[in-house]
Amino acid sequence: MGITLTLTGHQTDLGGGFVVRRMLPAAVRQSVGPFIFFDHFGPVVQAPSMNTDVRPHPHIGLATVTYLYEGAMMHRDNLGTVQRIEPGAINWMSAGRGIVHSERTPDDLKQADRHSHGLQLWVALPQAHEESAPTFAHTSAELIPEVTEQGATIRVLVGSAWGVTSPVQPLSPTLYLDIRLAAGQSLTLPKLAEEAALYAVDQALTLDGEAVAAHTMVVLDDGGVLANGTDSEARLVIIGGAPLDGHRFIWWNFVSSQKERITQAAQDWENGLFKSVPGDDQERIELPAKRPY
Repeated sequence: MGITLTLTGHQTDLGGGFVVRRMLPAAVRQSVGPFIFFDHFGPVVQAPSMNTDVRPHPHIGLATVTYLYEGAMMHRDNLGTVQRIEPGAINWMSAGRGIVHSERTPDDLKQADRHSHGLQLWVALPQAHEESAPTFAHTSAELIPEVTEQGATIRVLVGSAWGVTSPVQPLSPTLYLDIRLAAGQSLTLPKLAEEAALYAVDQALTLDGEAVAAHTMVVLDDGGVLANGTDSEARLVIIGGAPLDGHRFIWWNFVSSQKERITQAAQDWENGLFKSVPGDDQERIELPAKRPY
């Protein structure tokens, strides 16, 4: 029962107080279910002069899963997708054999202070789908199922829990829950997935009486009783699913079961072989100086 591993992660200030907390991958744990990357950014208020746009860059072998609590992003990719990302929606971009995308501040938000808070996760694609065609799927906030249980509001972003199923369609058994637990309330967690972890977004919690600090991820052995002993609502997420079908290599924005494939992707980006993003092709993020393997 309870917690088998605690991950405190590390954080980086990208400038102007824009903090990213990275929980996965960790030295002691590469993944939880298919989730191989977990970033929590914000909450932060950005001045108009602050530029945190993410210029065009490539991915292979993974799916990006973007979820916002506050703010907005404008997603563009080389499939021709143009999609505004807003709080409560799930945006699932499967890179497969290769995709290029950018994430920028929408024009209507550039001239005033703006709030930014959210999660950027990566799912490693099953080996059979690593070279599949890239896709992008937007699921609006109103289509995400929500249930109330024991003082908790649970949004089932991906997968199934508490009798409801998300319309998001992953390529392997995947679970992603956004939970708000009221002050002084408890929630009994069943065993939700073969592998699962809990991340405390903004408040300290306890699980079977064991402390879970804010901004901490705990890998779960089973279910347990989750309690919010604070005087305000606590937000948390649960991720998990079936274990990965083998080890993954990760370098920069590339994930693959084969080192050679990552080396090839790096060469392809350097040589301009990825298709550019329509309407956002005047600049890009270059490869890191240190090359893979």
